[in-house]
Amino acid sequence: MTPEEPEQDELRLVLLRHGQTDANVARALDTVPPGAPLNETGRAQASGVAELIADWPIRAVHASRAIRARQTAEPVALAHGLGVTVVDGVHEIFVGELEGRSDKPARREFDEVYDAWWGGDLARALPGGESALDLRARYLPAVDRIVEQTERAHGPGGMVVLVSHGAAIRLAAAALLGDTAETRYVPNAGRVVLRRDRSVETGWALELWDSGPALVGDVTAGAAPEAH
Repeated sequence: MTPEEPEQDELRLVLLRHGQTDANVARALDTVPPGAPLNETGRAQASGVAELIADWPIRAVHASRAIRARQTAEPVALAHGLGVTVVDGVHEIFVGELEGRSDKPARREFDEVYDAWWGGDLARALPGGESALDLRARYLPAVDRIVEQTERAHGPGGMVVLVSHGAAIRLAAAALLGDTAETRYVPNAGRVVLRRDRSVETGWALELWDSGPALVGDVTAGAAPEAH
C-alpha cells in the first residue's frame, strides 16, 4: 500500500504543515496566532499539496487558528467539497520572550531548548514560553477530539487532515508514535500520515513522513536525533 492508494480499514491522520510565510524566510520566530499569512510561494505550496492529495479519501479538514494554517487548509478542503474547521490547541509551540526575533542569540536560545527536548527533558520551557509537555497537553487532546468526531461521523477508514505547524507536528507525532520516535524535518506543506493501529501501545503507526532540505533557520529543522 502507498499513501496515494490508502487502505480503507483504519482512519489516517494527516498532519500537514502550513505553507511558507515571509516570517519563515526571515527566520523569525512567529508562534502567536494569527501570525503571518502565506506568501506567494506558500500559496503555491498550498495549491500543490491540495492537488497532490485530491484523490485521497479525506472526510474532514481542520486547521489551527493561525492564518497560515487556515490558508493552507482552504484549497485542500475545497478539493473535497469540505469546509475548514478551526481547532484550538494545535497552534505552534509558544516561544515567549523570543517571539518575533530572528537574531542569532534568539535562535541559539531556541535551539538549546529544542535540543533539550530531543534529549528527553520535555519539561524545559522556552523563556516565558512553553515546554514540550505544555504542547502535548493541549495538542494531543485536540487530536483525540478530531479523531473521535471523524470516526463517529464517518465510521472507520478514510482520512482526516489537520493543518498545523512544524515544531508542533514533530513534538506531537513523537508522542503519538512513542517517546523514542525519531522525527524528521517537516518542510512547508509537508505531510505526516499516521494510521490508527490498535495493536501498538500508542495506537498509531507511521505511514508517510515527507522530508526534504531544510530552510536555513527554520525552527523545525534543528535538534532531531537523526540530525546529530
